[in-house]
Amino acid sequence: MTTKRNKTELSDFRFEPKSHGCYKVTYTSPVTYKTWSAIINDMTLIDATKNAFEPKRRDLDLLKSIVKNG
Repeated sequence: MTTKRNKTELSDFRFEPKSHGCYKVTYTSPVTYKTWSAIINDMTLIDATKNAFEPKRRDLDLLKSIVKNG
């Protein structure tokens, strides 16, 4: 039995470098396993999530929102 979790985690994302200052970010829903992708060039947000020792939940939620909504 799987448990539903409401908290966005760094492990829900996949980061693929595309060019200098640009990443393809893929978010996979832990509940439905549906995926969304977007090209992100906001390195401040990448640093706050991918490169952070302990990313803040609001930064992860912001990244998820951008990836899902374009």
